[in-house]
Amino acid sequence: MPSFEFVTVNVFTGTRFAGNPLAVFPDARGLTDAQMQALAAEFNLSETTFVLPPANPQNHARVRIFTPKVELPFAGHPNVGTGFVLASRMEDPPEHLVFEELAGLVRVHVLRGPDKAINGARIAAPRALSIDIAIPAETVAACASLALDDILTTTHSPLVASVGTPFVIAEVASVEALSRASPDIAAFRTAADQFGEISTRFALYLYARRTGDATPLRARMFAPLGGVLEDPATGSAAAALAGLLTSMAPTENADLHYEIEQGVEMGRPSQIIAGALKTAEGPVLATVAGSCVNVMRGTVEV
Repeated sequence: MPSFEFVTVNVFTGTRFAGNPLAVFPDARGLTDAQMQALAAEFNLSETTFVLPPANPQNHARVRIFTPKVELPFAGHPNVGTGFVLASRMEDPPEHLVFEELAGLVRVHVLRGPDKAINGARIAAPRALSIDIAIPAETVAACASLALDDILTTTHSPLVASVGTPFVIAEVASVEALSRASPDIAAFRTAADQFGEISTRFALYLYARRTGDATPLRARMFAPLGGVLEDPATGSAAAALAGLLTSMAPTENADLHYEIEQGVEMGRPSQIIAGALKTAEGPVLATVAGSCVNVMRGTVEV
């Protein structure tokens, strides 16, 4: 019976047993699609990644990302964590890695601490910001078990935004209201039936401003239809939010960074640095960065 090595890391944290756990299979050659999905369901983490040889030898790896129920075209914390794992295993890692994914090429910048040891990664989202359909505030409130006046529409209405994976993004009136949010699975199913473009997950990303300033934020992400009741840290959604807010900056050119807390209500506090660049000439491009900590390693027989 063949066995496959795995490692787990905590992403978007410098503290073990905080942040968002990730399982990584550094060499997934020989695993079928069904086995990858079964292993992701067995680990039952927000995502599990499987590393394969790249189609283009100029790139470093092909990375497949699975939730317990579906494969994703792109996700933030799996790329940050996988970049950290692969770079840590190299004798002389390059400054950048390039991953092939369903959403496109993901560029990973290896981060090091003061002691020069690898301690995290910053990734560039594979696609520019795209903004899709608006979602009624009533739908968002129902999915999050909040009152309608808890959902703010002054900066933007709830809408679908993506830099590789789509999310419904909505602003909540306060951190206190955000802390009260709780996913209503029946409401999620109703919303998914109504909005077929994102019916596979209807992933809902809520955020609130921590202070009067625009950049310190608190966020939560619910995707129960994708097997993730709540996610401790969602890099792809944070990147989409950074792109969305930067796109609305009053100047033609803006390079903004957002300090996003997530996972606090779950007891897994995470710190995400999301950035976006807007220029008059081109699309809005986003990045997301964070620290990682090794946790476990082992083998699985299939």
